[in-house]
Amino acid sequence: MKKLPDLDPVSAAHSRRAARFIADEIRKTGGWLPFDRWMALALYAPGLGYYAAGSQKLATGGGVPAGDFVTAPELTPLFARTLARQVAQVLEACGGGEILEFGAGTGALADGLLAALDEAGVRASYRILEVSADLRERQRERLAAYGERVRWLDALPESFTGCVVANEVLDAMPVRLFRWSDAGLLERGVALHGEDGFAWEDRPAPPDLAEAVSARMPALPGYVSEINLQAEAFVRGMGQWLQRGAALLIDYGFAQREYYHPQRLEGTLMCHFRHVAHADPLVAVGVQDITAHVDFTAMAEAAVDGGLELLGYISQAGFLMNAGLMDLLGALDPADAQAYARAVAPVQKLLSPAEMGELFKVLAVGRGVAAPLIGFGRGDRSHAL
Repeated sequence: MKKLPDLDPVSAAHSRRAARFIADEIRKTGGWLPFDRWMALALYAPGLGYYAAGSQKLATGGGVPAGDFVTAPELTPLFARTLARQVAQVLEACGGGEILEFGAGTGALADGLLAALDEAGVRASYRILEVSADLRERQRERLAAYGERVRWLDALPESFTGCVVANEVLDAMPVRLFRWSDAGLLERGVALHGEDGFAWEDRPAPPDLAEAVSARMPALPGYVSEINLQAEAFVRGMGQWLQRGAALLIDYGFAQREYYHPQRLEGTLMCHFRHVAHADPLVAVGVQDITAHVDFTAMAEAAVDGGLELLGYISQAGFLMNAGLMDLLGALDPADAQAYARAVAPVQKLLSPAEMGELFKVLAVGRGVAAPLIGFGRGDRSHAL
């Protein structure tokens, strides 16, 4: 495991409080928690979880990066401006409607989308569903200029028409861990180690987990991975309230055959702390992010099961190129060499196969949108799901 940066006194104290809280929950449940429950507490326990407390999570560029990770909207405003072209097409196909963003981070994507749409003459209302109280406040400050056009929701809408955006949302939903053994499938959970420490402990998988995993991959003794049934339920549930429009789900992940490839025998679980990526979620409790890559085949199937249509699946690089990123880049003035270089560098990260261009994918699902979406015009991989 990579050596993590030392916790500052405030972060260390917060982590101890979070660890004590989760340790007490483990004691209440007989000494063991399935990992999805443990992950939910580590990320979302009120006032203690990573997304429910006040630590700075996202970097905003410039100098030594703050936070724990950086997202595409924070890298460059060109990401939002390009995505706005796809959002505008969806809204036009709906004859209007709103934008609904899940997990809006610092508000950078919302700000960029609204500005680009206004510039294009598309005046849209914006709704945000955000579970982090401190991020919601940061969003309010950043988006104050848009007034009543931006509103925050506390629950899913009963009915919605327009464009749904979820950038790096599915990966943060709690996953269940499993391990194949010679005796069959085991569910990996967390037990106590010492007073408030944690250790892995595997138990026989319950029928629902065994059935779900067996449907996706053969038994491979020693193989460890995860399954995101909560994210699947979330996507499936969109069919109940997305009356007309499209959802753009942007995240890192793979199609199912690649996700459960025999060579990926340790799964995809990852943590991020001060821009160090590692694979141990049982440390730095409450002050580090915990994620897993997305099984896009499962998400597409969940959407179809919920009554939605699969509208496209493509790499992030392919999506951005199709949606006109190079046109926006070409409009920049290369005469100012330094400014031009600053604009181009993050774009290379968005597009490079070695960076975000290939690992990140865009999945579009929806209802009542007849026209082919511009972001999937060339290189659509729906057939590979």
